[in-house]
Amino acid sequence: MESNTHKIYARHSGIKAGERLSIPLIKRCVRETLSAEGVDVPCEVSVLITDDKSICAINSQFRGIESPTDVLSFPMQQFTAPGWASPGEGLADPGTGLLPLGEIALSAERVISQAGEYGHTKDRETAYLTVHSVLHLLGYDHTDEAEGKKLMRTREKLVMEYLRDTGGV
Repeated sequence: MESNTHKIYARHSGIKAGERLSIPLIKRCVRETLSAEGVDVPCEVSVLITDDKSICAINSQFRGIESPTDVLSFPMQQFTAPGWASPGEGLADPGTGLLPLGEIALSAERVISQAGEYGHTKDRETAYLTVHSVLHLLGYDHTDEAEGKKLMRTREKLVMEYLRDTGGV
């Protein structure tokens, strides 16, 4: 499934060495999700790996919710339906030729906590939340309707099975 045409920026901010998440894994999960969704143009995704305090501030600023969360997605494209459908010509950055899909913020503290809570490894929880967030960048949503939630969970499962079968998570 993997494509190397996408540019994925990922960085840690304010994370202790022992709590850092695997950047190569995050990049792989972004690429594999885009591939599984049939994204056929070079895209750009930015991932910030931060702590609960910082993600709480982001959550407050953009959603008006005064609490930390595991992952936030900030899509830069509007899709009429969930899943990949090229948003049209002229939306790629003229300097890079890449279509900016959006930004993701991950709380390393929430990843570690939830991994323990759900009996997963830190890498498995990192992979799941990354896949989940990329699907949000592509217009999937699980908050409004049962059908949307079912569709998103189906896509998550497909990508997670692929990741497990091709390198483990």
